[in-house]
Amino acid sequence: MNDFSQQPTLKMPPEVEEKLKKLKEQLDKFKKEVLKKCGEVIIGVELLPPEPLPVEEEKKLSDAEKKERREQLPVLVLLNDGDTGKLNKYEFKEKYARIIEEIAPKIDKNIKLNLIILSELKEYCFDAKYEILHLIGTGSILYDKGILGALKAAEIHKEMAIKKFDRYIVSYVAAGSLFRGDANPHDIDIYVVVDDTDVKKMPRVELKDKLRAIIQGMGFDAGRLAGVQASFHVQTYILTDFWDNIKDANPVIFTFLRDGVPLYDRGTFMPWKLLLQMGRIKPSPEAIDMNMDIGERLVDRTRHKLLSVVGEDLYYAALNPAQAAIMLYGIPPPTPKETVKLLDDIFVKKERLLEKRYVDILMRLIQYFKDVEHGKIKNISGKEIDNLLKDVEDYLKRIKKLFNQIEKKSYGRSVLETYDRCIRIVRDAIYVTTQKEPNLNKIEKDFKSILVDEGKVPEQYLRTFRLILKAKRDYDTKKISKQEIDKVHKEARVFIKGMVEYIQRRKGLDIERAKIRFKYGNNFGEIMLLDNVAFITGNLQKREDIKKADIVEGGLHNVVKSSLDELEKHLTQTKIPDKVFIQERIFEDLKRLYGEKVEILLGY
Repeated sequence: MNDFSQQPTLKMPPEVEEKLKKLKEQLDKFKKEVLKKCGEVIIGVELLPPEPLPVEEEKKLSDAEKKERREQLPVLVLLNDGDTGKLNKYEFKEKYARIIEEIAPKIDKNIKLNLIILSELKEYCFDAKYEILHLIGTGSILYDKGILGALKAAEIHKEMAIKKFDRYIVSYVAAGSLFRGDANPHDIDIYVVVDDTDVKKMPRVELKDKLRAIIQGMGFDAGRLAGVQASFHVQTYILTDFWDNIKDANPVIFTFLRDGVPLYDRGTFMPWKLLLQMGRIKPSPEAIDMNMDIGERLVDRTRHKLLSVVGEDLYYAALNPAQAAIMLYGIPPPTPKETVKLLDDIFVKKERLLEKRYVDILMRLIQYFKDVEHGKIKNISGKEIDNLLKDVEDYLKRIKKLFNQIEKKSYGRSVLETYDRCIRIVRDAIYVTTQKEPNLNKIEKDFKSILVDEGKVPEQYLRTFRLILKAKRDYDTKKISKQEIDKVHKEARVFIKGMVEYIQRRKGLDIERAKIRFKYGNNFGEIMLLDNVAFITGNLQKREDIKKADIVEGGLHNVVKSSLDELEKHLTQTKIPDKVFIQERIFEDLKRLYGEKVEILLGY
């Protein structure tokens, strides 16, 4: 913890030392008092730097006002509102604000309180109000359960990454666990999204690995500067991969979008986060859960709203869970008009899982919403609201039951999808390691001997893979439970993420093995030998100059202009040679292309 008393000082006049000593005593006294009265909810106290005023406003201040500003002690008190009991978050904040605001002036009239609850801090980040993060990053921590130290280190790390890569950093996102009241400052999970759309100097796989290594390396320096022993776990996504993962409904990316909190964003992360919450990206367990939650939350809110808001909220409270049920069944989100018909056709008539009266409730609520919207209903009694709420609450209970009925019919499909995906990934991992197509009949044995026993992937991955294979066998014999399926899905997400990272790193090593670098004049070039095709980059500083040639009898034939896109496409479709042999004709052809003084570089 970065304690205020441990801040470095220089030798200073006695009167200044006396003033600082008194200041420390006052702040320590304030800290002890607020912890004594509110310690169960306080997770951080920090002395913030003064907020600078614009020059024009500064000039307008009188000497007395300037003196008052200089003597102010801006103090942040951070409260954990994770469990507020029966109070809503506004009541919770107001309750503790009254207590703390009574303490401050009794100790020092110059203390200027900045009281923030944890959910409010998260909302600041969602709204791109990053000024508070900067203040936390430059302040002096008086008391911390973990989050202030973690945020301080993350803020320094973020600034280092943005300064290094400038406009290429489009999003710097903290894992949701950082904003828990029990955040661990020694273990900071960060996701960085980098814009690679105009990168032309290297293949994207190589770019991703280099960026991750550089940004990860900054973590130690950031922790040291923040005064915490921080271990940064950095996941780097290039923008093109990020987009592909969203299109493919990658569960790792969906978790990142759902739980992440942006500490910096240039319009990339938050729009997708909001689209996921709206269920507009692609039917997924996350989108289904969110739509179901919307219904229950909105039912509670309707008790405190005016007529138009009540009408709208009840409408969506019933509509969203109905759409979620249809999505869970496997059909893309329908329009409101289609929802009623699909609910009736699928669950009432076809599957016989739902009673017709619940479809009628939805129809009545849709009509009520339209009548309110078009001004046909101008007044509503408390009794009518109670009847509507009763109908919706009954409807939601029944839709929850419908979810369980649908899951019993469809959960087996998700087991097969997870199994198939894991088999494909393991097969690809064995292939990129051995350059041989694996035998699917002994894939478990090969996974152990080739990847686990050789230390290429952690041993826990073998346990997860065996769990997935067992789940498939249990499904085939109808012996699997929903709890087992949930466990398989949870562990499979970690397994898939780790194996994909291994495959990407392995391909990067294979690509390096196929490269031969050469020099001519003051320029450096590179030739990549891929089976029977060679790609030649004449100038590594200008990656646009790429040629392609056929390798025939050890020499280069049919040399034509190519591109980085064609090279990347070829890398994904072509086997990388186990060994690269250079024949004399290659040298002669390079001389023909780049002059007699071509030199081959070894160990470059």
